[in-house]
Amino acid sequence: MAILLYVYEPIAPLLLFGILAYFSFLILTRENKNNEALLAAAYIAGAEVFFRQTGGMVFYETGKYMVIIFLVIGMFFKGTSNRTVPFWTYLLILIPGIVVASMTISYQAEFRKLIAFNLSGPVALGIAALYCYYKKIKQEDFQRVILMLLLPIISQMFYLYLYTPSMREVSISLSGNYAATGGFGPNQISTVFGFGAFLIATRVFTIKHKLINIIDLVLLGMMGYRALITFSRGGVFTAIACILAFLIFLYYKKGAREQMNLNFKVILLGGATILIWLFSMVQTGGLLGNRYSNQDAAGRLKDDITTGRVELVTTELHAFVNYPVTGIGVGKGREYREENLGIEINTHNEISRLLSEHGLLGLVSLFILILVPIIFWTKFKNNYYFLAFLAFWFLTINHSAMRIALPAFVYGLALLYIVDDKKPPVHRKRLTD
Repeated sequence: MAILLYVYEPIAPLLLFGILAYFSFLILTRENKNNEALLAAAYIAGAEVFFRQTGGMVFYETGKYMVIIFLVIGMFFKGTSNRTVPFWTYLLILIPGIVVASMTISYQAEFRKLIAFNLSGPVALGIAALYCYYKKIKQEDFQRVILMLLLPIISQMFYLYLYTPSMREVSISLSGNYAATGGFGPNQISTVFGFGAFLIATRVFTIKHKLINIIDLVLLGMMGYRALITFSRGGVFTAIACILAFLIFLYYKKGAREQMNLNFKVILLGGATILIWLFSMVQTGGLLGNRYSNQDAAGRLKDDITTGRVELVTTELHAFVNYPVTGIGVGKGREYREENLGIEINTHNEISRLLSEHGLLGLVSLFILILVPIIFWTKFKNNYYFLAFLAFWFLTINHSAMRIALPAFVYGLALLYIVDDKKPPVHRKRLTD
């Protein structure tokens, strides 16, 4: 797919249509008996940025729409748990903000686009949570979902290797290296490649097959390098945090003998990480080190490590203080920043956006999104990915809001109830005379 889109990019919409048609046929004909809807949503969540980059999306938010549609169809066939009341409440909380926006947004603004841009992500999260919460899934099927998330990200990685095979012959920007991302947003590509690197790293620990482990380590090196040279730090830091969260929980669940076996792979992963960093430094002429030490190309220390994000968050918290009950309305934040900062820019932080645009109801929604998974985890500590997935969602929405469907979908995956598909051995008593 990477080669096809590199050679003839205009085929991207047709390719996406074929993928959507295939998954729709699969879900409808099999009536979602084997969680086909979850597999379809996983693939689209992983492929969303790739098809945005290559012009395959009909609408900018097509990826989020399709994740929602596939999961809704899946719920039509399989239903939801009777414990999903908190997430129904969360979805209902989003509605008053639309009403407030209809009264506060200027006539010049495109109301529909603003609502779609700001609410498609939160709605996708709510639908993913409804589908996944307390849903039982076999370990083998869960690994298929992980693979469906990963495959399109690997395709996108190969596409960018074809697009920009080397950094030595291009100009590098320390604020965001568009030369390494095919001209598309470094922040989004860093996010998906960081997540892809995390998924590949976990396969080294969850799959016991030497050849597959070697292939995964090679892919990890390729993916990690492409994530680093975007010069967008959010996705890389999030990936590191997710890997650490995964390993902490894995060690917690394993016995002493199994922990000893994990140590070798941890050392191997650490060595691979150092090699990826050193190779990336050489390829970028040392500029990557400047980026991560918050220096400009001349080596001067920058004043703001957050590249202006703190100022955006401060403005949104200011709006929450001024309009604590109703908020300023969905999508109004862009205009509010223009009025107070003189710049018209979309939010990078979903938490401060919820507070500013939804007021106290936004605060309630945050409590729901944080407390419900924690309570769920105290009962069922059987998902090695739980802490890592929740960390990915939380960290991503703090540096990139919900511009893509991936954090919303991954939040839902953290709520799956994974069952061991290995049947316990049957012990029979020996017959005696």
